[in-house]
Amino acid sequence: MNTDKTKSSDKVACIKSDKEATDTLVWAAVHEGIVDPTKQLIKCDFRDAGEPWNKRREFGKALRAKTPRESHADWQPAADRSDPVDIVIATNEGRQAHLIPLRMSRMAASPFTFLRGSVAIMARDLAGTPFTGVNVVMNGDAHINNFGLYGTPQRDVVLYLNDFDEVTIGPWEWDLKRLITSINVLGRENGLNRRERRLAVSGCVAGYRQKMATLQDMGVLDLWYLHNVVDRLDPKLVKVDSKSGAIIKKAVEKARKQHNASLLGKVAERAVNGAWRFKVDAPELTSVDEETKEKIIDALNVYSTTVAPERRFMLHRYHVADVAHRVVGVGSVGTRAYLVLLFGNGDHDPIFLQVKEALPPAHAPYLPALPETFAHDGLRVILGQRVLQASGDPLLGWTTIDDRPFYVRQMKNMKGSIPMEWLSGTPFNFFSRGAGILLARAHARTGDAAVIAGYCGSSDVLDEALADWAEAYGDQTVNDHKALLKAIESGWVIAR
Repeated sequence: MNTDKTKSSDKVACIKSDKEATDTLVWAAVHEGIVDPTKQLIKCDFRDAGEPWNKRREFGKALRAKTPRESHADWQPAADRSDPVDIVIATNEGRQAHLIPLRMSRMAASPFTFLRGSVAIMARDLAGTPFTGVNVVMNGDAHINNFGLYGTPQRDVVLYLNDFDEVTIGPWEWDLKRLITSINVLGRENGLNRRERRLAVSGCVAGYRQKMATLQDMGVLDLWYLHNVVDRLDPKLVKVDSKSGAIIKKAVEKARKQHNASLLGKVAERAVNGAWRFKVDAPELTSVDEETKEKIIDALNVYSTTVAPERRFMLHRYHVADVAHRVVGVGSVGTRAYLVLLFGNGDHDPIFLQVKEALPPAHAPYLPALPETFAHDGLRVILGQRVLQASGDPLLGWTTIDDRPFYVRQMKNMKGSIPMEWLSGTPFNFFSRGAGILLARAHARTGDAAVIAGYCGSSDVLDEALADWAEAYGDQTVNDHKALLKAIESGWVIAR
């Protein structure tokens, strides 16, 4: 593949949909009873043995001739690069107008929050960078804060990717570059100097590269079962320093306290008539009118048909007590997101469901269209989560409200986070490397681990190249953030 700089539109033609990644999404849809298998053009062929992993690894190694690993080091904005503020403003289209100033305010808070909300800018920039043409089901927004704790159906706490709004099929390099950029930018805010940032980023890439090498010959079923319970890590496989271990322990303890019963007392109260209702906490949590509430209940009735059939036996025992609008995150501010309180076997048995609008993925303009089956963005999000997460939410589903696609998930499922914004030194490096390892594991579930491992190699060539890239794109992010601040100061962009 030609590694010379070209316009994004020229790059699109170079990206080919990866059959294995597409097959995986189709498999997930059919397996869950979501899609009629008779309408699928891509089906399993159990007579096709494929190539052995060691030959696929050699193929990956040969890709270096077309896309040298060193070529990833360079970042220079294109001469015709769009104004970053224009791109941000364009992503506000279709959002709730009264919340756009809040979104701008959250993005303006720091270069890191700007990075979190500006995936569309980075998607455009990444489309003009070198890549191998090896595709995976990519998260699309794999920044460091999108790795968090959540509970499995077995009530274990695991650390993994936990946000999938931007999921699509595309180059593995794009996810990795977004991750290392976030590490670089967050490192700046945490007071890390250039050498320290480079150490953290190169450690992340090394973790990705080395983990992919261990996965390349692993049994397929073993790979799909693979996950680590955070508070039961095997010391033979994962060496945890004392400081990082203490952080993990504290985060897990906090996550175990995050459940439906604990949330009930924080966000809801009894009305005079004894009914439960949400507490208004504007702008994060606000009430909705009766018409909206009825629309959401109707949409949940449709959603229930998209979960696994055995889960419907459980869901039909719940009823809706109240619905509220909820503002979430940074990049998602302005989208339509609702929090629904339901009760099952009495008032001691609450459950919270999030009903969140699903927008088209930011990388879509620079990639081939997904199969028509996945035109519903809510379906795209939940299939991406099912594919990429080692053990996911059993209540994932999707629905439509006012012709807008939504997905549904549990609001509190022993969820927690690692407080990266406070970390430096050894813990920062430990969790940065861990994120690289987790991203490799997610990519290996749908991509060809042997090909990617062959390309990455056993030396630190890719580590050093991407460390250069992250520092340069970190500078770009800081400059783009300044452009937003200038636009706010001039009155061009309104922030609240």
